[in-house]
Amino acid sequence: GFGFLQSKPPTAFAPVAVTRDELGSAWDGGKAHLTVVSEVRGERLGCPNAGKGMAFDFPTLISHAAKTRPLGAGTIVGSGTVANDAKDVGSSCLAEKRALEIIETGRPVTEFLRFGDTIRIEAFDTGGASVFGAIDQTVVPYEPSP
Repeated sequence: GFGFLQSKPPTAFAPVAVTRDELGSAWDGGKAHLTVVSEVRGERLGCPNAGKGMAFDFPTLISHAAKTRPLGAGTIVGSGTVANDAKDVGSSCLAEKRALEIIETGRPVTEFLRFGDTIRIEAFDTGGASVFGAIDQTVVPYEPSP
């Protein structure tokens, strides 16, 4: 009843969490209007605005999720892929970029991530300051703990 997965597999979070009041004018009461810059292998993938085109604001997402499960303090609710209608800002998701390539050209051009690839994702306020710090990681093979 809610999203593709009820909980996500291991996920990367930015190094800093902020409260909505720390977002200042970027927070409109339901959405965070921040530019999310994504880079793969050192090349810009996209820089969409997180608040533009967001179908459901956070109060709506939280209300819907709370109908079927308890949400305690510290629960993290994700809003999904950050995307905008404007083609010039690019994508923040490789799967989305590949789907758009298929629609436009009939086949995907962008490769999925491979071992050794780097991904960097960072949100910026209107003044260009990093809000949460950067997620900056290298894709490595999974090695289970002994």
